[in-house]
Amino acid sequence: MSTAKGSGRLFTIGLVASWYSSNIGVLLLNKYLLSNYGFKYPIFLTMCHMTVCSLLSYIAIVWMKVVPLQTIRSRIQFIKICGLCAIFCFSVVSGNVSLKYLPVSFNQAVGATTPFFTAIFAYLMTLRREAWLTYVTLIPVVAGVIIASGGEPSFHLFGFIMCISATAARALKSVVQGILLSAEGERLNSMNLLLYMAPVAVMLLLPTALYMEENVVGLTLALARNDTRIVWLLLFNSSLAYFVNLTNFLVTKHTSALTLQVLGNAKGALAVVISILIFRNPVSVTGMLGYSLTVAGVILYSEAKKRQSGSNA
Repeated sequence: MSTAKGSGRLFTIGLVASWYSSNIGVLLLNKYLLSNYGFKYPIFLTMCHMTVCSLLSYIAIVWMKVVPLQTIRSRIQFIKICGLCAIFCFSVVSGNVSLKYLPVSFNQAVGATTPFFTAIFAYLMTLRREAWLTYVTLIPVVAGVIIASGGEPSFHLFGFIMCISATAARALKSVVQGILLSAEGERLNSMNLLLYMAPVAVMLLLPTALYMEENVVGLTLALARNDTRIVWLLLFNSSLAYFVNLTNFLVTKHTSALTLQVLGNAKGALAVVISILIFRNPVSVTGMLGYSLTVAGVILYSEAKKRQSGSNA
């Protein structure tokens, strides 16, 4: 009994370590490619991610049967998934664009404000009100980012706008997903949703990349001829993007929602520390205080939501 319990704990620890490694790894590699290496094509990079996600999702679900295959039951459901995919693409592309201009540490600080946007969209789209204490906890979340912005040595306005847009779109997707796929027959787990969204994303992103990132295919091939590392970097980075989704699904399955929230906050902080050590971007005391305030606000928000759910139950 104790052996089984111990092996189960080790399995969960391994999952969390894999989730952290893939999540932080893809974030740092995106930053390296777009900012340091000089691969200045965030839309094409996102399309590479989605292409590999399409392939690996098919292998994992249809061939390896990691999770049961859920089928799309109607044209309406497919249209809803396409709508979600458009929001998802905008979020990921905006996030990648922001990494061209902002350090990872500040990018993570802004990204931590997701609960603020989720609360706004939930109210605007469903008229669902939270308890007043929940809204109060969002004050330090926003105040922290304002403070961090004022103290960020590498602040870039366009990068900041893209980062805020990515964060807001991520929150919008979660709210819209809850509305559109709420019917019993339409619910899809995150792995099956990715299976259907990724090919649609490729079809959306490919013409967008060809139009907005002129001659991106030719330039990438020319770059690959001069330095074959770019091919392996893109393949590895895109594979990591899939494993972020896979490990997130497995960690969610094997832990509680509260544990996941705590682990998510810790992951963001760890990503900030590692990025500063690797990229040596300048940080200020004001910026770090602002980020700490935002994280503290997110933790308080999670606690307030948990208490509200407990009282409603």
